[in-house]
Amino acid sequence: MAGDTQQTGTEYIQHHLTNLTFGHTEHGWGFAHSAAEAKEMGFMAINVDSLGWSIGLGLVFALLFRWAAKRATTGIPTGWQNFVELMVEFVDGTVKDSFHGRNPWIAPMALTIFVWVFLMNLMDLIPVDVVPYLMSLAGVHFQKIVPSTDPNITLGMALAVFSMIIYYSIKVKGVGGFLGELSLQPFSAKNPLVQAIFVPINLALELVGLLAKPFSLGLRLFGNMYAGEMIFILIAMMYSAGLILGTFGGVLQLGWAIFHILVITLQAFIFMVLTIVYLSMAHEDH
Repeated sequence: MAGDTQQTGTEYIQHHLTNLTFGHTEHGWGFAHSAAEAKEMGFMAINVDSLGWSIGLGLVFALLFRWAAKRATTGIPTGWQNFVELMVEFVDGTVKDSFHGRNPWIAPMALTIFVWVFLMNLMDLIPVDVVPYLMSLAGVHFQKIVPSTDPNITLGMALAVFSMIIYYSIKVKGVGGFLGELSLQPFSAKNPLVQAIFVPINLALELVGLLAKPFSLGLRLFGNMYAGEMIFILIAMMYSAGLILGTFGGVLQLGWAIFHILVITLQAFIFMVLTIVYLSMAHEDH
């Protein structure tokens, strides 16, 4: 790992940034043994580690909150119930401030997004060498444990939100209303001929804005978490540079971890708030 003399700095970084990928190679189906082999697998390859950790963390969230719900009491909450109620009230207040439609699914979905993304981001605080080293003992070559540093995960979540935007836009406004919203604004005119000229311009502008929502949502989360992971990896490389630099690297690691707690929470909050805002816009009929 960081202290492995057989690895150069570039190889160390590439190793930590390579997913455990399963796909089809020239030798058949199997796991990739290098970044180049993973790239050759193409679009149908599966990042097993990203999927495994994200699904596992989703189950952790569901089981912990279910455990709190089953043991909830009407008295003064304590311990885990108090924390869960605090989270629910926080998300519920955010939804009331940002969402102006009527939909009972928005608050539970917002809570799920916030906690799930937070848990995925939180994995970035685990020392970068610990899990890959343990997995290497079991014969697993690569292991990325922060799902939000994988654009496939973040863009997949963003596309799920985008699908809900399209669904509720059509459900609330109808097909004609949704198409009218895309083609009759921001430029409009009372003259039908002039309005017909504006339609393709409006359509181009509105489609760009509509398609930018999922990409900006997913890439923002990925970019911030990927940068944070990269800094952790670069600091970890200092551990193999001697006692003085290794000690300095430990101080930097601690400082960056403390600051990164804010980034982890903020990115989960931003993803949740933007989702609420986008769905609120989809419910507006005008």
